[in-house]
Amino acid sequence: MHLTPNEERTLAGEEGSGRQKAMELVVAIGDIYGAERLIPISSAQVSGASFKTIGDAGIRFLEDFSKEAKATVRASVNPLGLDLRRWRSMGIEDGFKEKQSRIVSAYSAMGLEPLYTCTPYLSGNRPRPGQHLAWAESSATVFANSVLRAMTNREGGPSALASAIIGKTAEYGLHLKENRAPRVRIDLEAVPPGLVPLAGYVVGKIAGNRIPYLPGLSLSQDEHKAFGAAMAATSAVSMYVYSDRGDRRRPDMSRVEERVSLPASELAGCRDSLKGDDSWDLVAIGCPHSSPSELRSMARFLKDRKPAGDADVWFCTCRKAYAACPDAVRVLKRFGKVLCDTCMVVSPIERMYKRTASDSGKAMVYLPTLGKQRPTFRTTGQLLEAISR
Repeated sequence: MHLTPNEERTLAGEEGSGRQKAMELVVAIGDIYGAERLIPISSAQVSGASFKTIGDAGIRFLEDFSKEAKATVRASVNPLGLDLRRWRSMGIEDGFKEKQSRIVSAYSAMGLEPLYTCTPYLSGNRPRPGQHLAWAESSATVFANSVLRAMTNREGGPSALASAIIGKTAEYGLHLKENRAPRVRIDLEAVPPGLVPLAGYVVGKIAGNRIPYLPGLSLSQDEHKAFGAAMAATSAVSMYVYSDRGDRRRPDMSRVEERVSLPASELAGCRDSLKGDDSWDLVAIGCPHSSPSELRSMARFLKDRKPAGDADVWFCTCRKAYAACPDAVRVLKRFGKVLCDTCMVVSPIERMYKRTASDSGKAMVYLPTLGKQRPTFRTTGQLLEAISR
């Protein structure tokens, strides 16, 4: 890899050991993937923020880094394992909270922005088309590449942090235009209401490691959020190409090697395979984090209804969305906990629950593994019906 004189000085340790370690990591990754150079990034999104997912070894890594390194570009942090203000109401133990606080302190010392969300684009860290990023959160990465038209690989937590410190990443993968062309065309029938997350779930399984092209895909921003999160969870790709109605963009189809039809009946079959039963310990909504429009929509439905059912309810969102719609939050609090900073995937729900129902395709992938849950998929509307009367 070619390094500029300034980059060589950083690698040699002339700018401090923290920047040297970060440069060593980014250069090593670039060498592995055959990158020719480093390129500047406009922002980073760093994962590995929950004590549940990084453990004691992760804390030691972050605390060691935080003594010597500072972010040089805008960098936000992924969800934690708890709500910083309501952790006791979640049933979080003191020991977990203490470890989580050390992680928060380490990221703060490095100057990272404490958004603690998987949707940084809803909290101000929203890139422009063509900007290069170093984002690690899978659902945010696919949204950035596909909807916002920015350019990022699916980084690991340490590599995204290293890029935040030096302000650069290696130029390979989705940073190169020739690698952003679709390789499989998937003709998706009109998606039934509420099944957008499952459409992403199935598209990911079909795509595998190939960028899919989805002609005529017409979704709202919130639907793209849910679709992409599920697709990224069931595939190895961080981008899809779509053409909305009236869209004049013409994607490069020269590398498409297969065309697949995806009928609505296949989504219904996927729904049936994930339907579980109606015996839930927890109903969890907000994976990825609910937007202000989603919070308001749920509150409108629940406004004149009363709580029902025995399961606990979590509405997970980011602090900016929470602050933007206080009236909706007040309504939702009558039916469950409105949590910020965390979600059901990275919190230690296995200590409290065994069976979780969610409207998230991404959660259907991670709840059985990370959460040790018996998951059940229901649409958002079905969940709201179940928790109210």
